[in-house]
Amino acid sequence: MGGVFGIVSTEDCVSELFYGTDYHSHLGTRRGGMAVLNAHGIQRSIHNIENNYFRTKFEADVARFQGTSGIGAISDTDPQPLIIGSHLGTFGIVTVGRIRNLEALVQEAYARRRFFTDTSGGAITPTEMAAELICEAAGFEEGIANAQAQICGSCTLLLLTGKGIVAARDRLGRTPLVIGRREGAVAVSSESCAFPNLGFRTEHFLGPGEVVLITADGWEQRVPPGPQMQICAFLWVYYGYPASEYEGINVEAVRNACGAALARCDDTPVDCVAGIPDSGIGHAIGYANEKRIPYRRPFVKYTPTWPRSFMPQEQKLRDLVAKMKLIPVRRLIEGQRLLFCEDSIVRGTQLQETIRILYDFGAREVHMRPACPTLIYPCEFLNFSTSRSTLDLAGCRAIRDLGSAGECDLAPYAQDGSAQNLAMIELIRRRLHLTTLKYQRLEDLIAAIGLAREKLCTHCWDGSSYC
Repeated sequence: MGGVFGIVSTEDCVSELFYGTDYHSHLGTRRGGMAVLNAHGIQRSIHNIENNYFRTKFEADVARFQGTSGIGAISDTDPQPLIIGSHLGTFGIVTVGRIRNLEALVQEAYARRRFFTDTSGGAITPTEMAAELICEAAGFEEGIANAQAQICGSCTLLLLTGKGIVAARDRLGRTPLVIGRREGAVAVSSESCAFPNLGFRTEHFLGPGEVVLITADGWEQRVPPGPQMQICAFLWVYYGYPASEYEGINVEAVRNACGAALARCDDTPVDCVAGIPDSGIGHAIGYANEKRIPYRRPFVKYTPTWPRSFMPQEQKLRDLVAKMKLIPVRRLIEGQRLLFCEDSIVRGTQLQETIRILYDFGAREVHMRPACPTLIYPCEFLNFSTSRSTLDLAGCRAIRDLGSAGECDLAPYAQDGSAQNLAMIELIRRRLHLTTLKYQRLEDLIAAIGLAREKLCTHCWDGSSYC
């Protein structure tokens, strides 16, 4: 997915930019970057973080950077920030989201005899395209409006300019932006969890399509928010960090509520409840508290060297990382009826190995309760489940094997409790060798978040959202 962070201060802000950007490392695993503005121009650094941490890669840059304003990004798509020279002046840009019609926009730009100079591996990146669309206009606000009007998908961005940071949330608000303030500095972030330890107080959540100019003295709205919002519901289920809030709604609180909702719909007798670390833990605590069943940790993550997977693209390597970072505790597994909460089941390959280990260590029963419905539609907006074939999704594989492969046939499978839905879940259960498998109902997930359904993007579960 990815995340962005920006800060404008009356004093040097490099340290805050460094730590603020690092607090987005859970959102991406490929590239990290920072850019700071000072009297000599813009300094920039970009590093590959696929095999190491953001902090490790950027510690040397902190010592040599200087500036009172800066932007940073963690990206799973392209190297950022970019530095753009144009009639608007020199500016830095970072983005998060997905441009579905990128190739069409590139061809249109070529037809107008435009050119791109900062291409990555010969391909035009989403950030380059956003910058090109912005530079077609006479000013930043007009340029952002032009970009948002032409982009199909989502594009949230920060611009580092001589007058401050221009922050713009994507047109339908699929990805969040929040402003924090402290004396002498204002920051903007994808994740509000970046604020507390840097001394910032959350002040304003940008609305869909809203554009603001941020300076050290405060922030000024340049474009008001639009009337429609489609924020990604999966932020609360999985992507978001537990300490963060979106639209003023805390991630961990929603996960607790999701687990409680799962428990209210369940009468399965078990000995204990557990969460698949880390994102399943909040859901499991909610389930255990609601049912008054002991919460235990049959798996413990080895945090000294495996705090995150870095998600290598090769499936065998991904599976190895997933296995090595979780250590089973035989004393808590052997002879037990275990119920696990998980954020979701995407492909199920790693989960299948986890379940096998539980049985190898003597589990009597293994029950699984995903905190969201079955994923059957590919994400069109945030690069989730898009790097592999849609048919890799556990739900889609089951639908295909049940004799329905076309997208027009998916709707009955998305309907909770339908014959097709139950058949799909039963096939997934058998493949994972689970004692029972029950998914969260979409209406219960929406209720746990607390926003109106029309304000949430639920496309990956029901195919309902729009561009």
